Amino acid sequence: MTGTILCNARQDPFPHATATVPLPSELCEALLGWFEGDAPWMLRIASFYEQWEMHLDAADLPSHLRSVVSDEVATNLANGLLKPIGANCPILTEVTAHKLLTGQTIRIHNDHLEDGETHRILVQLNRGWSDQQGGLLMLFGSAAASDVRRIVRPLHGSSFAFEISPRSFHAVSTIASGERYTLVYSFRDAERT
Repeated sequence: MTGTILCNARQDPFPHATATVPLPSELCEALLGWFEGDAPWMLRIASFYEQWEMHLDAADLPSHLRSVVSDEVATNLANGLLKPIGANCPILTEVTAHKLLTGQTIRIHNDHLEDGETHRILVQLNRGWSDQQGGLLMLFGSAAASDVRRIVRPLHGSSFAFEISPRSFHAVSTIASGERYTLVYSFRDAERT
């Protein structure tokens, strides 16, 4: 099911990597169909965002989608996207999915918590997404909104991996139209605990 992931790893403004098609296209299409249809989304409101989300457990997923949380997929993603940015022994802690609707945004934050996850991989499921729809992932050199260092488009089937740290500042621009879907794989590097 999985193959070698060719990624582009960078260190600035914090360790991160991008890649296209890290998951089989058939699985991406099936997930997107479920996300757009019967998936049990729940609204979550926090200090810096409002989004729809759900935790993905194999037992709760339709049988044809369970591989998305399999050890094989997690290991392939970690080897292809996290090891190139310095993770030595990443262990999957959870898989979630996020949905952003028109008007929703995620303000600048860094995801860092003491004793929390050390790395995250985002897989975008946004068929035909355009820049005019918003939802761009912005990377910052600091907590200042004027310090944008890189913009990553949420292209369908693409991925973004990053090291979580006090300097991993990022945000998602406001959704102007459409629904933006993201799979989120969270990891802890066993060698850092």
